[in-house]
Amino acid sequence: MVTSWNRVWKSSSRPRVQRLFHATAPKHFAGRFLNAHLSKDLREKMKTRSIRVRKGDTVKIVSGSFEKKEGVVERVDVKKGIIFVGGVERVKKNGGKIPYPIIISKVVITNLKSDPRRSANAS
Repeated sequence: MVTSWNRVWKSSSRPRVQRLFHATAPKHFAGRFLNAHLSKDLREKMKTRSIRVRKGDTVKIVSGSFEKKEGVVERVDVKKGIIFVGGVERVKKNGGKIPYPIIISKVVITNLKSDPRRSANAS
């Protein structure tokens, strides 16, 4: 088994090979793993089921301890595959607040940050 990332990998049914592909992918390619589902009205408008999450998009969390919370994406961590949503914070022992990481698959995009190139590419 090859241990470094290779673009010609197509697919594998072996979970460890899939994990290796994701873990060793460079950042310019790992961005393709950051797609989240669109809400029903956006799905009809964009004519696609999912799109890449970007800073400034409005998302709704659909599972986990912050379920049904909605907020704007403040930061996207490409390598870890997580996002930070405004208003979703964890309280530390000393009373301070820190942003809570959310896995991309646990959110639905409800509103896109306005970008004419983005809407043109999707339709």
